Amino acid sequence: DAGSDLGCAPYGIEALNVLRIEKGHAAGGELNGQTTARALGLGRMASEKKDYIGRVLRNRAHLVSDDDPMLVGFKPVEGESDLTAGAHFFASGADHVTANDEGHMTSVCYSPTLGHPIGLGLLKRGPERIGEVIVAADPVRQRTVQVEVCSPHFVDPDGERVRA
Repeated sequence: DAGSDLGCAPYGIEALNVLRIEKGHAAGGELNGQTTARALGLGRMASEKKDYIGRVLRNRAHLVSDDDPMLVGFKPVEGESDLTAGAHFFASGADHVTANDEGHMTSVCYSPTLGHPIGLGLLKRGPERIGEVIVAADPVRQRTVQVEVCSPHFVDPDGERVRA
């Protein structure tokens, strides 16, 4: 009951995970040791003038390729279809083979705010593909779902609620 007068309520780790996915915050699956600030959409925050761990690497050709997987959001074309973390992305109509793999789903959840599942993932040329419908294939669970590539910021993208 403590905090009820302020509108506080108990919460858990899963609720925090849902909130961070809804806001497009990278954590866990997105921070796999291979992602860069640029891949996570945070490149503009990395200074060109100040020193920091990773500064030397940030301009290496293989870390700034136009084909690099970048963080984007995903929602199922069929609203209630389940998404699975670890599913691999393929262009619609492409064979589901390694040579055609374009990235993978890093985190998924059901969004109570939006009323359907959502996910974050790393997709080749992700931000320029927003609006495209692709396939998320999970051969381990024998699932294939059509997903729409979208902004990773599902809820309050401009941060208005935070500043209210």
